[in-house]
Amino acid sequence: MSGPGLITSYLDALARQLPGQVVEELADGLEETYRRHVGLGLAAGEAAAAAVAEFGDPELIAAEFARAHPARRAGRRLLAIGPVVGMCWAVALVTGRAWTWPVPMAAGIVPGLALVAVVALLAVAVRTTRYRAVGRAGAAGCIGTAALDAFMIIGVLAADPAARWAVAVAMIASAARLGLSARLLRPVLAGNG
Repeated sequence: MSGPGLITSYLDALARQLPGQVVEELADGLEETYRRHVGLGLAAGEAAAAAVAEFGDPELIAAEFARAHPARRAGRRLLAIGPVVGMCWAVALVTGRAWTWPVPMAAGIVPGLALVAVVALLAVAVRTTRYRAVGRAGAAGCIGTAALDAFMIIGVLAADPAARWAVAVAMIASAARLGLSARLLRPVLAGNG
């Protein structure tokens, strides 16, 4: 493969995995590296091969960008505080005898299923090395966490307006996490390019 063709193929491989703005920045660096090798006396094909080799495997580059994605940090933070908020709600629901509330069965099942989905999304954001998957899962996890917190606050107030201290603590914890989710979402969406 000729020099410019090798570089084009390399950039195409990156473009399949990373946002356009990231690939453009990498393309500038790759072009500079290519010119430096040409300036050192290498032929076009050899200079392209040397530049591509210097940059490294596109899969590894994409994985490193995924590791630095804001969604990964957001997922870690939300997963770390999740058990604390969950325990607050567990205490609130047990002390409030939630099983005696006059609510449809779906109102008890839906939040549990949503919680499983949100935890799975955040785990994907934290564990995967695919850039776009990290961003999408992280964004969905932030939005899902906020929605789950809002649902719990509104749902418990509607089901048991005589909120006790445990419910107040759980609501404060959920409101704080809702605010954190909203704050974390902005850099996550910006990182999705």
